[in-house]
Amino acid sequence: MDLAPYKDNHKTSYFASIYEKLEKEEKELIAMSEGDESMRDLAKEELTSIREQKEQVKKQMDEILEADKKEEDLPNELMLEVRAGAGGDEASLFARELAEMYQGYATLQGWKVNPIDISESALGGYKEASFQINGKGCFEALRFETGVHRVQRIPSTEKNGRTHTSTASVAVLPIRPKKTVEINPADLEIDFSRSGGAGGQNVNKVETAVRVVHKPTGITIRSTAERSQAANRERAMQALQAKLEAQQEEAEAESLSSERSGQIGTGDRSEKIRTYNIPQDRITDHRIKKSWSNVEGKLSGEYLSEIIDDVQQGFDQE
Repeated sequence: MDLAPYKDNHKTSYFASIYEKLEKEEKELIAMSEGDESMRDLAKEELTSIREQKEQVKKQMDEILEADKKEEDLPNELMLEVRAGAGGDEASLFARELAEMYQGYATLQGWKVNPIDISESALGGYKEASFQINGKGCFEALRFETGVHRVQRIPSTEKNGRTHTSTASVAVLPIRPKKTVEINPADLEIDFSRSGGAGGQNVNKVETAVRVVHKPTGITIRSTAERSQAANRERAMQALQAKLEAQQEEAEAESLSSERSGQIGTGDRSEKIRTYNIPQDRITDHRIKKSWSNVEGKLSGEYLSEIIDDVQQGFDQE
């Protein structure tokens, strides 16, 4: 058996050495039994035991590699981006509601949520906001949330009672254990500045905010939420890595567009996926053509799992 894949993985390398030792003992017993007929029965019993041990060790190694592959495909870490779209101040308020919905849902799942950067509008909404989420199954649950979310409601400033439509886009980007894109330090432009907003003396007087620009692609990442420059730089680099890998995956998917045409949704952030109709208390996911009530409960994150589970099931059936 080729043990190279098991030796290369630090989680299975120890088991691979045990397997090699068992293989050596097995060969020695076979040679001994062939040379001495009186030892054949004893060797037969020992061989049975060794082969059972080998089978058990191989099973353990395969389970570890399988778990690693699942974590690589569906990692337990992601970056969530929410951006206000069409609709001015209403769009930014909706973007904040979506961000808080996902934060509430993540907290209920026992996941850890860390802000990366938040840009607020004059009314306290979010022009854009990004968060890092860590927790078992987080990407598996949220991976189908990428796309344009639309809200229909009567704004508090509307005097004639007309329903307005606003949008916000959501992007869920996996942060994978293994990096598939190498970042050349020479391609980076890194600036430091003072963080804005509340935060005390550290925020006001120390240049903790980090801006990273990837010159070949023009991708810009800001990280301002941490209280140290090093921590903000680390979060910015993780976010950049996730964006570059997502960009690479999108390019690969483009070349397979004909194969993807039958899928419900492309995962593109420009695709309208869901409408939140406040006056009618109805949320509709356009990909699986299903609606739910209790918009307020869903936006709190408390009942979002109903939508998450139904969408997951819808995609799994494709």
